[in-house]
Amino acid sequence: MASFSKFGNDLYTGARSFNIVGRRKIWFTIAFVFVAIAIIVPLVKGFNFGIEFRGGSEFTVSNVGSNPSTVPGTQAYNSVVPNSTPTVAIVGGNSVRVQTPQLTTAQTDQVTAALAKAYHVANPEKSITSSFIGASWGADITGQAVRALVVFLVLAALVMALYFRTWKMSVAALVALIHDLVITAGVYAILGFEVTPAAVIGFLTILGYSLYDTVVVFDKIRENTSEDVGSVRTFAETVNLAVNQTLVRSINTSVVALLPVGAILFIGALLLGAGTLRDISLALFVGILAGTYSTIFIAAPLYSKLREGEKDIKTHTTKTTVARTTSGAVR
Repeated sequence: MASFSKFGNDLYTGARSFNIVGRRKIWFTIAFVFVAIAIIVPLVKGFNFGIEFRGGSEFTVSNVGSNPSTVPGTQAYNSVVPNSTPTVAIVGGNSVRVQTPQLTTAQTDQVTAALAKAYHVANPEKSITSSFIGASWGADITGQAVRALVVFLVLAALVMALYFRTWKMSVAALVALIHDLVITAGVYAILGFEVTPAAVIGFLTILGYSLYDTVVVFDKIRENTSEDVGSVRTFAETVNLAVNQTLVRSINTSVVALLPVGAILFIGALLLGAGTLRDISLALFVGILAGTYSTIFIAAPLYSKLREGEKDIKTHTTKTTVARTTSGAVR
């Protein structure tokens, strides 16, 4: 623990430093590759949208005993509707959920009876529930989520531009946010997880975490650049120092956030079979990882890149380089 504290102190004072900003091309390339994969896979494979988005019928068989199987549910449905594949899942440890395309009233009654027989349900009216979910409901949720996302991004960009007095920090932060969302959505497509309203909530929650982490780093950058007037460091080196000074904090925050989210993901998905917990926690888990990367390796280096072309910064960089060459100083 003491050595880790010393490591963090060395990063803060500049005694030890990782050249994160100077190697931004590497980090940008890595991010580009992952983002490209996260975009291509959904275009080719598509998303596995939940019943809330695609519409259909849903049956829930309660109290089917310990260690229930999904096979009887599939067989019961196929006995009524052959050549069709339902989505059958264990929910809560002793219940079975069967999701199907839209069924007629007669088919719904037949599937209910078949499920009662397959799972030996004595009282189907109490133990088996059925419902129909229209695709328009999912479309409404999607529309509201998109509107919320747009409003959030616009307000976040305006607030950061006003607070930091530069639009370039807003651009860098928004690029990092988009990176996090695309990566998280891509993981859902690659793994074939269902995109449900709970997952959408998880996507939106990622924005707050990622933005918070980025703002902390940007605030340190602003502090360093305002104090380093006439400094022997170039602007890129000053930004890099700020990233190093907040590196341990970013890692600690991410680890502390990932531990409970990972526990919820494990408990919700494997032990309880709670789909809502799984959907939210998976989005958060992937989003936190992506957000940590984007804060350290995308947002700050991109901001440095956007500012380095400014006249004052170019002049300062030239003077600093000339001074080092003249004095023979090596940093």
